[in-house]
Amino acid sequence: MIMPISLEEKEKISTIFTGECVKKKVCPIKDIMASYGDKWSMYTVLLLGKKGTMRFNELSANINGISHRMLTVTLRSLQHDGIVQRTLFAEIPPKVEYCLTPLGESLLRQLIQLATWAEANFEQIMDARQLGHQTEVAH
Repeated sequence: MIMPISLEEKEKISTIFTGECVKKKVCPIKDIMASYGDKWSMYTVLLLGKKGTMRFNELSANINGISHRMLTVTLRSLQHDGIVQRTLFAEIPPKVEYCLTPLGESLLRQLIQLATWAEANFEQIMDARQLGHQTEVAH
């Protein structure tokens, strides 16, 4: 059974639209969603959460469809924001490992909730998309 949105939840939503976002040049919510809302960042964080420390080629092999360039860009962005730690070992050839930071682990916990919701509601979403597509075609 779906619970209606509580008054407390509505108040939290209201503060999002009237709080610090409105006062600042950079809205933290928009910025964070833009940075981590893409499929590659989310999947990379989830994969590192599952596997722990991984090397670049391991990540690449486990993220279906991602190019080496896109994985590099994703990892750099996550590292820049303190979500992922990159460790370079002074070896020949160089060895580089990636793992989540404590901040990354806190993001992981939120993504697990989103991933769980997505799995639980996937059929319903697909049905709605099909219905929406049929409605668009009928017009």
